[in-house]
Amino acid sequence: MKDNKLDKPKPIRKIPNKKITPKPPKFNFMWLYAVLIALFVGFAWFSGSTGGIPIDYKRFETQMLKPGDVDHLVAYKNGELVTAEVHIKKDSLKKPEYQDANKTQRSFSMSVDDPQYTFTYSSFEGLSQALLNAQKDVPDAQKVNIKYEQHESLLSSALVQFIVMIVIIVAVWLFIMRRMTGGGGAGPGGQIFNIGKSKATLFDKEAQVSVTFNDVAGLEEAKQEVMEIVDFLRNPKKYTNLGGKIPKGALLVGSPGTGKTLLAKAVAGEAQVPFFSLSGSDFVEMFVGVGASRVRDLFRQAKDKAPCIIFIDEIDAIGRARGKNNMVGGNDERENTLNQLLVEMDGFGTDSGIIILAATNRPDVLDSALLRPGRFDRQVSIDKPDLIGREQIFKVHLKPVKLAEGVDAKKLSAQTPGFAGAEIANVCNEAALIAARKNKEAVDMQDFQDAIDRVIGGLEKKNKIISPEEKRIVAYHEAGHAIAGWFLEHADPLVKVSIVPRGVAALGYAQYLPKEQFLYTTEQLEDGMCMTLGGRAAEEIVFGKISTGAQNDLERITKLAYAMVTIYGMNDKIGNISFNDAQGEYQFNKPYSEKTSQLIDEEVRNQINIIYERTKQLLTEKREGLEKLAAKLIEKEILFQSDLEEILGKRPFEHRTTYDEFVNGGEESNQEPIAQNLIHEGVSDHSGTFERNPEEKDAIGE
Repeated sequence: MKDNKLDKPKPIRKIPNKKITPKPPKFNFMWLYAVLIALFVGFAWFSGSTGGIPIDYKRFETQMLKPGDVDHLVAYKNGELVTAEVHIKKDSLKKPEYQDANKTQRSFSMSVDDPQYTFTYSSFEGLSQALLNAQKDVPDAQKVNIKYEQHESLLSSALVQFIVMIVIIVAVWLFIMRRMTGGGGAGPGGQIFNIGKSKATLFDKEAQVSVTFNDVAGLEEAKQEVMEIVDFLRNPKKYTNLGGKIPKGALLVGSPGTGKTLLAKAVAGEAQVPFFSLSGSDFVEMFVGVGASRVRDLFRQAKDKAPCIIFIDEIDAIGRARGKNNMVGGNDERENTLNQLLVEMDGFGTDSGIIILAATNRPDVLDSALLRPGRFDRQVSIDKPDLIGREQIFKVHLKPVKLAEGVDAKKLSAQTPGFAGAEIANVCNEAALIAARKNKEAVDMQDFQDAIDRVIGGLEKKNKIISPEEKRIVAYHEAGHAIAGWFLEHADPLVKVSIVPRGVAALGYAQYLPKEQFLYTTEQLEDGMCMTLGGRAAEEIVFGKISTGAQNDLERITKLAYAMVTIYGMNDKIGNISFNDAQGEYQFNKPYSEKTSQLIDEEVRNQINIIYERTKQLLTEKREGLEKLAAKLIEKEILFQSDLEEILGKRPFEHRTTYDEFVNGGEESNQEPIAQNLIHEGVSDHSGTFERNPEEKDAIGE
């Protein structure tokens, strides 16, 4: 007997039409507790404000007033009569005749300011005359005075105080509830007592997602994988008739900005089944056991609406490998959440009909139990798009932009190697903003080139203060990069060099248009290192001293040199050994001895020194071209490939770029494409100013 619910013919298309009757809210017993507390406090308030023991006037006069035990009287209007409050002296309260007042004070917790006795009289005038007659023989200094006040009745005053107190308690209670629920939001997690409920957002017929697969470009292979899952949910019989089973889950893996979440949104828009969406951090909470409780509640809701899809974005927040480089007891809650997720995905009592989609850009840190078949059966790799993929992405993002003639998505894709989908979207948006800033009617190609400059180089600092001496240093530095790249066979072709300050600390940069490839030889890497060191070498040759402007260059070549020695096995003494630490296992214990570590450091230093001397020798031989190029840079600030050909002559090597092959079919091009590879240069001191004349502004498209 099959236990798979999807094996039975099921009208999937009718699931979105199912009307969901909202459940009535459950009674919260904490409100009952609050009312009981308020009643208890109100009773204490009521009982604590007694009006004193009622007596008649005769007892007051004979037993209290004449013996001299009365401290003072307070009289106020109470309906048609006058009520007088009798306050007995503290010393007199110890007398036996006042035992009834002492008992009342102890039982009702009366304060010392409350009256001990009260009596009524017909009028204020009559009471005053009666007191005068009773104290005829008493000296004036010892006579008891009467004080008249405008009092409300005891019942009305206490009632008002009680109502005010209740309002204050309710207000404080509501304030605490909202603070502890993060604003009092609605939904299963909107109350503190439902903290173990799932925070997933449900998308069904009432809350559809407008994104479809047509909005996802450049991810054809990944789309094919997830479209098959959607098709299985729509037509399960097509697969079950052949003995196939629906996959339990699919993990979307890729760099940031490549479109993982966008692809999940497209699945939500295309699938005609309920879609639960949440992030890995939604399971994390400061209370113990909440994460596992939310996982259980999520799958309980999903089983009620099966078949359905659950999407967990940034799953590495709870899916990290267990027991690795963690302090003892430091991650018990996260591991409990992960254990519950593993059981729900493929445990003993797991039900079918639920597909898990998850996304992460750090698959190396995920637990191996999470990645095994039966949980995430498919791992969909979403890489950065190639030329054709970038062209398709540009076409999607160019649809809402008002374009001028000559804007070609094919050329833009060739000019942006290594760009992810999010970066391409940013380029299109920046181009539109730049065109609007210039009051243009449409966005042209120059706006897109300025936008690419802005995205990869930062904002142009037109008013950056820089001294003429620093400007000269930056010019020779950038000229050194250009000369080294121009006369090295395996270096990427330079298309633009600039000494216009950009970004936070970049006083100049060089751009190259690399050929898209996946494998690099030792010669290619070494030529690239020579080109990177060209700026530092030019400073030493021309000025006899070096500056801090090569910081970024040195960081890049140091990282690359260590990778060549320890990862790629491109060193004769170390040999064909790789110490790549993709899993983070070598954080505390290195897999080699101290002697090997010292040898690695020596080989890296020797390799960099050899390449630096080679770069200095090349620039010394081309000193004349270096001087001309630096002088031209100081004059124009920005030079393109055509300017370099005019100064240095044709590049001595045939190097067909991806741009030439894809756009021009290998023919020569006079355009100035913009590339991604930059070498940022920073100089610490900034003083003096420089400005560009109108001709130079036209040269850089301002």
